[in-house]
Amino acid sequence: MANACGVDFGTSNSTVGWVRPGHTSLLALEDGKATLPSVVFFNADDEQVRYGRAALADYLEGYEGRLMRSLKSLLGTSLMDGQTEVAGRALPFRQLLAHFIGELRRRAQQQAGREFTSAVFGRPVYFIDDDPAADRLAEDTLAEIARAAGFKEIGFQYEPIAAAFDYESRIEKEELVLIADIGGGTSDFSLVRLGPDRTTRIERREDILATGGVHIGGTDFDKYLSLASVMPLLGYGSALVSGAPVPSSYYFNLATWHTINQAYTRKSTVQLEDLARDAAEPAKLSRLRNLIDDRAGHWLAMRVEEAKIGLSGTPLVELDLDRLSPPERIQVGRAVFETAIAGLVDQVGATVQRLLGEAGVDAGKVDTVFFTGGSSGVAALRERIAAIVPQARRVEGDLFGSIGSGLAIDAARKFA
Repeated sequence: MANACGVDFGTSNSTVGWVRPGHTSLLALEDGKATLPSVVFFNADDEQVRYGRAALADYLEGYEGRLMRSLKSLLGTSLMDGQTEVAGRALPFRQLLAHFIGELRRRAQQQAGREFTSAVFGRPVYFIDDDPAADRLAEDTLAEIARAAGFKEIGFQYEPIAAAFDYESRIEKEELVLIADIGGGTSDFSLVRLGPDRTTRIERREDILATGGVHIGGTDFDKYLSLASVMPLLGYGSALVSGAPVPSSYYFNLATWHTINQAYTRKSTVQLEDLARDAAEPAKLSRLRNLIDDRAGHWLAMRVEEAKIGLSGTPLVELDLDRLSPPERIQVGRAVFETAIAGLVDQVGATVQRLLGEAGVDAGKVDTVFFTGGSSGVAALRERIAAIVPQARRVEGDLFGSIGSGLAIDAARKFA
């Protein structure tokens, strides 16, 4: 057993895997669970830093502090070299990510009873679409942050390839597999030849026919569902008395996980006060101001995320918005959700079509489509992908664990 692990630092959830005989590879990171939500809460009341579910619980219980989520979305953006304010002090975003990855390592080591000095980190096929320099910078930045968190040797593997390794460990014959990894921040795909006779190979390049991806994931689905169903209650799409539209930036910030805190800046709140006086529907702007004053943006985003998850299994969900002033209870239908994300689904479908074209493979030759990633449960997206390879059987992996398990396999090969 090597001192090497696989780290799936995800937009929404993170896992750490370690290959050991006779055990599942994923290590328990919080309350016996393999996943640690990628959330940090700086609790101002007791001056403690909370992570994962504990962070969300503190926030929802009303403790004063700063909640940060979707940390991975910062990689490759101009925000990465910026900072945020926590308890009156500047905290660089690089340091914030190092705190979280360091906590992942600490918890994994505690569970394994050994130090992890080497790690293979998962990465999306593209951190940033259509910008190779920014994409390389994002990987380099993540490597620097991992070293700051205590890892000495660092490798990277595409997340859908890692999921392929996990699936390959369970099959008995060779297959041509489309790996569909729909995560919180990206949708990534690989077309790979897998089989039991190939598992011992360290170099698998010739088995990978094509890889592709697009920067669309669960947080984007959350955003567009929020804009379609909830933000109109707060004035999105309304007008000023002059007839001009109320600026949409407030609503986009509140609907996007990693920009919610931007809605709380002094400059933003002052501008909003001025707008509220000129609003044609002042009650809606008043509700928006109250939400921001209560710093309830993350609460609202969590309610929308719950609705999105619910719509994967039922055509209609009820959304209880009891912290709005006045409170609201609304019904959201799957049709509204699918209309809101139709453009995103089209982009993902085009990415899969392009992947098959680049590989020079007829869709009918694909044996299996393997779904993984927490957002692969979105019905419209799953159906679009399956329709592109209609003869392939559908297999669902561990939506939150396949990548971490595959990265553990890769780490054992690379660092054993």
